[in-house]
Amino acid sequence: MIDIKSIFSSDGALARNFPEFRERPQQLEMAEVIADTITNRQVLVAEAGTGTGKTLAYLIPALLAGGKVIISTGTKTLQDQLFYRDIPTARKAINIPVTVALLKGRNNYICHYHLEKCLQDSRMSFDSREEAAYLPIIERFAQNSVSGDKSELNVVPEHAAIWQHVTSTRESCLGSECPSYKKCFVMEARKQALLAEIVVVNHHLFFADVMLRDEGLSELLPACNTVIFDEAHQLPDTASLFFGESISTAQLLDLIRDTLAESIRSAADFTELPTALAKLEKSVRDLRLTVTGENTRLSWQTVQNNSEFQTTLRHLIDQQTNTLKLLENQAERSEGLENCRQRAAQHLYLLERWCNDSEMRDHIRWLEVFHHALQLNATPLSIAEIFKRQMISIPRAWIFTSATLSIKSDFSHYNHEMGLSEVRTATWDSPFDFSEQALLYVPSGLPEPSHPNYIDQLVQAALPVLHASQGRAFFLCTSLRAMQRVHEILSSIESLPFPLFLQGQGSRPHLLERFRATDNAILIGSQSFWEGVDIKGEALSLVIIDKLPFASPDDPVLSARIEKINQAGRNAFMEYQLPHAIIQLKQGAGRLIRGETDRGVLMICDPRLITKTYGKKIWQSLPPMKRTRDLQDVVQFFHAIETKEQLSGT
Repeated sequence: MIDIKSIFSSDGALARNFPEFRERPQQLEMAEVIADTITNRQVLVAEAGTGTGKTLAYLIPALLAGGKVIISTGTKTLQDQLFYRDIPTARKAINIPVTVALLKGRNNYICHYHLEKCLQDSRMSFDSREEAAYLPIIERFAQNSVSGDKSELNVVPEHAAIWQHVTSTRESCLGSECPSYKKCFVMEARKQALLAEIVVVNHHLFFADVMLRDEGLSELLPACNTVIFDEAHQLPDTASLFFGESISTAQLLDLIRDTLAESIRSAADFTELPTALAKLEKSVRDLRLTVTGENTRLSWQTVQNNSEFQTTLRHLIDQQTNTLKLLENQAERSEGLENCRQRAAQHLYLLERWCNDSEMRDHIRWLEVFHHALQLNATPLSIAEIFKRQMISIPRAWIFTSATLSIKSDFSHYNHEMGLSEVRTATWDSPFDFSEQALLYVPSGLPEPSHPNYIDQLVQAALPVLHASQGRAFFLCTSLRAMQRVHEILSSIESLPFPLFLQGQGSRPHLLERFRATDNAILIGSQSFWEGVDIKGEALSLVIIDKLPFASPDDPVLSARIEKINQAGRNAFMEYQLPHAIIQLKQGAGRLIRGETDRGVLMICDPRLITKTYGKKIWQSLPPMKRTRDLQDVVQFFHAIETKEQLSGT
């Protein structure tokens, strides 16, 4: 039996294989607790501060334990990092011949059938010549690739429109009826996952499968001994998304497009179908026009009294019903038409269910309005019972880990939200010396965030700090509107000597690469940059947060959950809103100190951190930094950093 303690020692297997490895008592203790949890098939909720090395702390016990292990990550980027870098190195270090597989959602793999349709269809239109030029590149890749994973084809951007034409969805996949079924990349990935001892997935895939039994995990889970969720703080939102239901006008229009193409190929003599599809398309587009605005969320109550919306939705359902009847008469003429029939039936089911008050009594109905589309959503009031049912089906070890799960080492909020009972909890603080490495600065004199000039004033308060840090800053905002305003103000200052990067001006990896390569940049971002970003060293010395990240009370899902908690006689703010804000703030603050030699300032501009009684609970949940409200302390802190850098350079 391999001794875990020796593996994590300063002269152990990990130290010999990971150049950056440092012996950390917290990491060893975490690894031992996880090993015990796996052995006894328990449930563990573990918070490990930045720098603990939690990845290796769960990988080594998982590799040693034997049996089948599913590791679910927060992002596909982390999924790739685990599969291509961390697991191979750890496996080599301890010399364990464990088989590993990477499994992603089907839309990450090229679909031979849809690619062939694209190549054959002369009527195919693309948004640009560039998009059209990608097609032969993808064709060559599909002919030579073993995995068919689109992430391996770097020359075609991840979000290029061409991908939606050459990959499949759960709806558009023909399954075993597909003429390319035997060489399907998705099926091959699933086959490898079934054979492997360690399977790396992501949260979206995990929950898509739990609910839809579609992505290959339904066969994996019964044989699985251990499930490990990394970045587990994301699970409540991800689970809510997949335990809910949605149907959009974009999905309906895709179905209409696909059905029309299939009818031309396989049922050209049946003229009733194109006529019905034209009527259905008009109803779909008319529904979008009944709701004003875009990029917003509306509650069910908002449209309940909108007679035009209700009438148009009813008419759309009637047209969908008629189209389905016609498809039922023609479906046997081709696999493609049969697939369209199945999709039409599912869409009709979701539309009718969304309108049914009794079936939606435990759900929150709401609408998401986009520029050209409208999405009807139904989100469970609580995911706790649904998730609990998934866990108790077969005894196995469940491990939930992240740097941000607790409020002052109290996990009750997270456990309640996830439906976790009889769980083991553990906290390991970061090994970094935050009292020496970091300073928390809350400026004086700023108004409440509700003040109309709040953003303008906080930027003015941030300017001397930006000069003291010589740029090298993340400016994290709680909304896109605030982000744009911050960028607008800073861009208007001609004398500002720092390059500005704005979220949306390129992909996140591209912006981060440019930020790292620039000595004095300021990156202004919103949600995308609050977590999952790792900038070590001098490139990032300042993180500015515009205000405490309370979710907007106008959000229909949040509003309904708050109402339910308050109606039960409890305090929704303290029980739900505040814990969510603290966990989100901890994520943003976690961008600052990423290494043992990092030093920097966390500037939280929101005066409520000081003026409100709950403010103490918030800052006590952050790493133990020195605190100040004096700008001069900040200037001196950065002066000390600059002096140290100069001395180290001589």
